[in-house]
Amino acid sequence: MVRGYLHIGHAKAALLSDYFAHQAYKGTMRLRLDDTNPSKEKQEYQDAIIEDLALMGIKPDTLTYTSDYFQHLYEMAIRLITQGDAYADDTDQETMRDERFKGIASKRRDRTVEENLRIFEEMKKGSDEGRTHCIRAKISVDNPNKAMRDPVIYRCNVDTPHHRTGTQWKMYPTYDFACPVVDSHEGVTHALRATEYTDRNPQFQWFLDTLKLRQVHMWDFARMNFIRTFLSKRKLAKLVDTGKVWGWDDPRMPTIRGVRRRGMTIPALRDFILKQGPSRNVVTMDWTNFWASNKKEIDPVAPRHTAVLQKDVVKVTVTGADAPADPYTVEKPKHPKNKDVGTKKVAFASELLLDQVDAKSFKDGEEITLMAWGNAFVRNVAIGDPIPSLTCELNLKGDVKSTEKKITWLAAQGQKLIAAELWDFDYLITKDVLGEDDVLEDWLNPVTATMEDAWCDEASSQLKRDDIIQLERRGYYRVDKGLDDWKEGEEGPKGKRLVLFYIPTGKTGPK
Repeated sequence: MVRGYLHIGHAKAALLSDYFAHQAYKGTMRLRLDDTNPSKEKQEYQDAIIEDLALMGIKPDTLTYTSDYFQHLYEMAIRLITQGDAYADDTDQETMRDERFKGIASKRRDRTVEENLRIFEEMKKGSDEGRTHCIRAKISVDNPNKAMRDPVIYRCNVDTPHHRTGTQWKMYPTYDFACPVVDSHEGVTHALRATEYTDRNPQFQWFLDTLKLRQVHMWDFARMNFIRTFLSKRKLAKLVDTGKVWGWDDPRMPTIRGVRRRGMTIPALRDFILKQGPSRNVVTMDWTNFWASNKKEIDPVAPRHTAVLQKDVVKVTVTGADAPADPYTVEKPKHPKNKDVGTKKVAFASELLLDQVDAKSFKDGEEITLMAWGNAFVRNVAIGDPIPSLTCELNLKGDVKSTEKKITWLAAQGQKLIAAELWDFDYLITKDVLGEDDVLEDWLNPVTATMEDAWCDEASSQLKRDDIIQLERRGYYRVDKGLDDWKEGEEGPKGKRLVLFYIPTGKTGPK
């Protein structure tokens, strides 16, 4: 079970469980929140897990907590002790770790059942004697699989009240003990676990067999790993705590809410995960296919809009017989191939705004295409760097297929231009795969978020948070804030504006 926010590595377990439970076998999917360590539990994290599952379109059939079964687990521990299969140990942590590594038996391993039961009750009371002890399963001293070397199954914790059971319990089961016992008790038939737990499978089975519990079928699968991405909760929390990112839902974070905020859709996420299947092969993937699957979902339905960068914007005077005497608007499709997306008003005027990068590419007299309007000849490019202005002489009879440059533009008259921030994000680290000994700070990317101010067409004023659009010639964007999503007083000196996050498409070259 996870403590904290779900990341992309957890998505595979969740979506595969959902698929097998609800589609493949028409069964029941159970969500159990492991809350066996009161020192690490937060209601925030438990709420986040439920919310993150919803962000993936997953709704479990039942929700339980390990703490619901504390009494049952206590009784199972007594059964183990009574059978002579568990013992109380007050060996200090460092010595215990050393003995387990070397395969040395604890000096407390052969205590009598009566003595072990007595100490277990002292642990339950949280007495001075009880707090010095833990309970260990008597499995093996020197098994080659270190997970089988007398693992701890109960520890005292009297200092931190449990957020659900308060101070009722002074000792708590470990995850390794609670998982098989509660899985069997709840009626779980199939448990999917990442291959990182494979060494613990014999331990899981030992508890079921020794306690004579109903069997649970285990299936291991490889968790997904991605280049330039780390999934350690400790390291991710460090980025949040030190302000390197905006929070757990930062679009640079590999959390479920992070990739969703960046623009990953639920259908694409589910499709990508299920295509990986329950494979046991451990691979480190590129993000390319992940985002390419998303483009297939959004391209057919994303409304098209236009944006021009505010920095060094070029003012264009439109001339020619077809130049508008007065600004006017025309109803145009929002999507050239999908009329169901709807229509928008597009303004036409004798004054336009163009991007500086486009103006710099023009040659005087060159014929270009003004997208959604027609061809024009470039005239009178003003000298300067940046270029301040130029003239376009309309040639609407020209062949749009003959021009090399198709240019986006905005009418400077006849519409209210909408201010927008265009955000793009880079990897958090510069190394493809962090090694065990790598220091996170040594590999942090110094610049991971960039923003450009832009003007957008008036139709974009209706956009709401989570809408996905395509800005012509720029790419796909998710709306992080629409004009109506700003709270009173938070808009700052820029005023209300669109906040758009660039959605990767899987391309490795320029956007």
